[in-house]
This record gives sequence, C-alpha cells and structure tokens, in this order.
Amino acid sequence: MQAFNNPLVAVVVLNYNGLHYLQNFLPFVLESSYANKKIYVADNASTDDSVAMLQRNFPQVELILLDKNHGYAGGYNLALAQITADYYVLLNNDVEVTPNWIYPIVELMESDPAIAACQPKILQYNNPTYFEYAGACGGWLDALGFAFSRGRVFDVCEADTSQYNQPQNIFWASGAAMFVRAAAYKQLGGLDGWFFAHMEEIDLCWRMQLAGYRVMCQPQAVVYHVGGGTLPKGNTRKVFLNFRNNLVMMAKNLPWYQKLYKLPLRVMLDVVFALKNLLAGQPAPCKAVFKAHVAVLGWMLSAKGKSSAQAVYKAGRLPLNKLQGVYKGSIVWQHFVKGKTTFLQIVDNKFS
Repeated sequence: MQAFNNPLVAVVVLNYNGLHYLQNFLPFVLESSYANKKIYVADNASTDDSVAMLQRNFPQVELILLDKNHGYAGGYNLALAQITADYYVLLNNDVEVTPNWIYPIVELMESDPAIAACQPKILQYNNPTYFEYAGACGGWLDALGFAFSRGRVFDVCEADTSQYNQPQNIFWASGAAMFVRAAAYKQLGGLDGWFFAHMEEIDLCWRMQLAGYRVMCQPQAVVYHVGGGTLPKGNTRKVFLNFRNNLVMMAKNLPWYQKLYKLPLRVMLDVVFALKNLLAGQPAPCKAVFKAHVAVLGWMLSAKGKSSAQAVYKAGRLPLNKLQGVYKGSIVWQHFVKGKTTFLQIVDNKFS
C-alpha cells in the first residue's frame, strides 16, 4: 500500500433511539486500526436512554446533541457543520465495522482528489456471506432512475463469492457507511435536507458526478449492516419517502429533455406498483405512492423546486447515460420480465 500523510477522519454515527445498536456496535468503531480519527455520535433528539448511556459508557466519543429529529439528511448536515476533518464517514448506528475498514478507503481516496465519495463492501450482519440490501458492493442507477447495486437487484441479495472484489467506479455510495471528502461535501452544500431520509445519498453522489467528481467502492474494506433499524422494510413512511425522493432527485438532476419522458414513465411504473398492491389487498402502499406523487407536485411548484430546476452545475447537467455506474436499460424489464436476478446477469459490456 502506498504511503500518505494520514488525513483526519471523522467517523460520525447518527443516532435516533438506537440505544442497543450503540451498545453493540460502537466498541468496534472505537477499535478501528486507523490512528488519526475522531469518533462522534450525533443524536437526533432520542427519547430513549442513548445519550445518558453514551455519557456513562463512552466518554471518549464526542456528542453532538440536536434539538429534534432532523432525519438522516438534516441531521448529518447540522452535525458535519460542527466538525473539522479531511474526510467524513457517515456511519449508521446498526453497522459492525472490521478493524481495518478505514485505511483502504482513505488510501484510495488520497490517490485521486477527484474521488469525492467511497463505500466499503457491505455484507448482511445476520447472514454475513451475503451482500446487504443498502449498497452491497456499490450502487448503480438504471435509465429510469431505479437504484440497484453490485450484489443486490430489487429484493434479491447475492452471495459474496468475491465476484466484486475490485475497486470500481459506481453511481452512488451507500449512506450506511459513506466516506466523503469534506471539501467536496461543503462545496456541494451537503445532503438535501428536504429529503429527510432515503435517496439523499444518491442525490448527493449524482451532484458529485455532475460537478466532475468520481464515486467509488473499495471492497478491501468490509462492514456488516443490520438494516431497517429506523424505518423497517415495508413501513408506509419508508414507501412514501422512497417514491417521493426518487422522483424529486430525477427532477433535480436530469437535463430538461430527459425529464420530459423519464418522469412520466416513472410515474406510470409507480402507478402499476400501487395498483398491484391494491389488487393484492394491500391499500397502504398504494396510498403512500399517491401521497408521494402529490408531494412531488407540491415540491415542483414550491420555491425550492423552482430554484432546483434552475440550478447550474460546473460540469453542466449531463444526461444520465453519460455518468459512471449507469445501466442504460431497465432493471424492471430485466428482473421482472426476463427473470434476471444478479447484477452481472443484467450489466454486461453492452450496457456498462
């Protein structure tokens, strides 16, 4: 490994009522082998005993106490504004890290100042031979804005057989364990606090690419993620945020001529999903999708939506297919119609 001057790394764990996660996983963070690091817990006004437990058992951890639950995006923006470091690590409270998880990523990012974000390989905590849903071995996007990963397509998580063990350019780095270059984070205004939670890291990585940066995965670093700790899978609030934020992210970052057809296609596919749930006797997801679409319309008519529509990036608003980590087809078609279940079955040389 190449030598470098050890930059300061701030590992920031955002917490909301995650007492048992902090008790279980914070000791592993403290035992990380990388020397020049500071560990923070930013607490989103937890109502459990998290803060008292941290003050009692982890006095070496620096606490940032927020006035209310600002969500993932707002919470990190407020916390990172109070921290000076070369790199921030946005780490979920339900992640178990390995001893040498920091060094390989910092080494990679130090090798190229254009790398603004990077993630480790993320495996399932409860089934550690399989990739974890939230990022697996690096996030991709398809032509219609659907997120998937090297190692995870929709709900299918692959076994880790070292098939993705080389560092690669990706579209988005997982917010479960996301390394970001502090200067780039500040330059781009950080996460979009309006998102609250879900898709905000994809939006940030999209903006990073538009500004000329790279996003990467470094599989030599490994962590284990429980997943679904704050909003469990299937939660209607989670469905609402995912559908709302995905459309807003596309509206923000696509060039106008791609919005004209991609956004209506996405809305149509969302409606198919909603009707499928309704016909299956599950009205709650259908209602969540409808509320998400109403919220997107409200965002577009709002001052924030109008200002985002007028935003100009240094590199210009490039079409989606010109960015790294984009599959130029539809994973909905490949997975649900053609029955493909793995990343490598879908992404071949023709489309990568």
